[in-house]
Amino acid sequence: MKHVVIFAHPNNESFTGSVAAAYAKTVQALGHEVVTRDLYRVAFQPCLQSGELPFAPHFQPGADVVEERRLLNDADVFALCYPFWLNTPPAMLKGYLERVFGFGFAYGKNGRSEPLLDGRKLITFTSSGAPLHWLQETGAFDAEKALFDSYFAELCGMTFVEHLHFGGVTPGAQSDFIDARLSELKATVKKHFGSAT
Repeated sequence: MKHVVIFAHPNNESFTGSVAAAYAKTVQALGHEVVTRDLYRVAFQPCLQSGELPFAPHFQPGADVVEERRLLNDADVFALCYPFWLNTPPAMLKGYLERVFGFGFAYGKNGRSEPLLDGRKLITFTSSGAPLHWLQETGAFDAEKALFDSYFAELCGMTFVEHLHFGGVTPGAQSDFIDARLSELKATVKKHFGSAT
């Protein structure tokens, strides 16, 4: 099984970076293949260009998008790892999804908005300084799941697996707090993708 970890945070030593690394290490220990797309380190350009719009007269994905699609083409699982900023994903991730998972790759079968990623899976890992219960009480977490999990997966034909959110992640968090959160991640990965033998 091939997993693609899509990691969006400007600091690769952030908690989000630790989540992406722990996910990759855990699936590798299960004998799976993993490819990590560290969007800030590869300097991905998130701005959709006018020629990339499906109804443009000379519609053509950018060369960087073509390369990303080549890397992702045979993936079985897409794992999104990002922080909540203003209770939404970073612009970098939103731009990546718009450009790479756009028409002709994730949907667009028969020239229509029909899914093209049937049989693939989507799993999401997020974090915030706010506690999870606050995000739930304000409706922010449900809104995020509706737009960036359920809707996105349905549009692309993927099966949505789970959204694991780590709340209360703040600068200077104690190592035992971080270790406990990463243990939750590992347990979640093993639950969905098998245990090491």
